[in-house]
Amino acid sequence: MATNPALELLLRANQLKRVPRTGWVMRGVAGAESVADHSFGVAFISLILAEMVEQSVNEAKLLTIALLHDLPESVIGDLPTPAAAYFPAGAKRKAEAGVLSKLLHRLPCAEQWHAWWQEFEDGTSIEGRLVRDADRLDMLIQAHVYEQTTGNCHLEEFWDGSDALAFESTAAQVLYKELMGLRERST
Repeated sequence: MATNPALELLLRANQLKRVPRTGWVMRGVAGAESVADHSFGVAFISLILAEMVEQSVNEAKLLTIALLHDLPESVIGDLPTPAAAYFPAGAKRKAEAGVLSKLLHRLPCAEQWHAWWQEFEDGTSIEGRLVRDADRLDMLIQAHVYEQTTGNCHLEEFWDGSDALAFESTAAQVLYKELMGLRERST
């Protein structure tokens, strides 16, 4: 274990490069992206969405939330959505909050970063809501890319219920609708 809390966190975050996104693995996607790959996608999409909205967005906060949003998975792994049904209500979220607190506790920014992460979980700030939209958009973009590049036809459930109402920002709805049109034209 590193004695420097920043190095300790960096080493833990590095684990995300080796944590595969379970949903893709369960559906037979060879070479599925890692949680770190996904976090990059979420950060980049968040930045794009911030440029598309009229509200003022704190980009440092936005990118911090995007990079932190799945950090607890460096400890607990990427639990597939269907597995959550077998846990008591709120158990996964509580575990993730506890892991994040433990990962950040020795850093001066711990309280602020944890509060921002909570804004993502609760959708209580523009930055948190944009990252939530980016999280969903990244999954759908990745599903489209896998369908196009691998021919995997077992990804339909990622699209089920993904109508534009699931997105909180108009900017994300616009990108989603265009992605759906692109998908329809390519099938």
